[in-house]
Amino acid sequence: MAKPVNNSETRRQLLRAALKHFANSGYAATSVQHIVDDAKLSKPALYYHFKDKAGLFQALVHEAHEERYRLLCEAAAQSQDIRSQLEGILTMLFDYFRKNRELMRISFATMFAAPGEVPEGLCYADKCERNFEFVHSLIRRAQKNGELEKRFDSREMAFGFYGLVNSYLVSHLVMRDCKPDKKTARRIVDLFLTGAGAKKKQG
Repeated sequence: MAKPVNNSETRRQLLRAALKHFANSGYAATSVQHIVDDAKLSKPALYYHFKDKAGLFQALVHEAHEERYRLLCEAAAQSQDIRSQLEGILTMLFDYFRKNRELMRISFATMFAAPGEVPEGLCYADKCERNFEFVHSLIRRAQKNGELEKRFDSREMAFGFYGLVNSYLVSHLVMRDCKPDKKTARRIVDLFLTGAGAKKKQG
């Protein structure tokens, strides 16, 4: 088989076309022919880069989780205190989700898909766990240096923050008027760190 010309651009064209069809029609209803027609490429070009339709879907899911992890690491590296780290993580994720709605729809839908709606043997659980554990490591470090109380288990706290984050991200996907930003990130972190319960008056 002849090697496709300009491999990197060919790969990007296929990913863009696949993303559009998977996000709007679903995995099962999308055919290889749909993808290559949209990309204006041949089936051999797709099979060269991704082997099959399942390989294309896997590549998109991989990209979504890898980019989330990169953003987590980048945001955390810009600050030392836990409040700034968590605010930075949320702000970056919100910005990324605004720019990549279709990719994020696929990423979240994959977790709840029925058999046949995603490829068999799709690998993503280890990446989900890795991304969660990164946040967990920040929580654990903050507890160790006294920024966070130790009356809650570090994993319990990490799940609490991760749950808040994912709730806002899913809302952003399904509700067009939900547009979280830096201010939203600050409020979420404030809620997580200080709580909503009334504070007892001293004296």
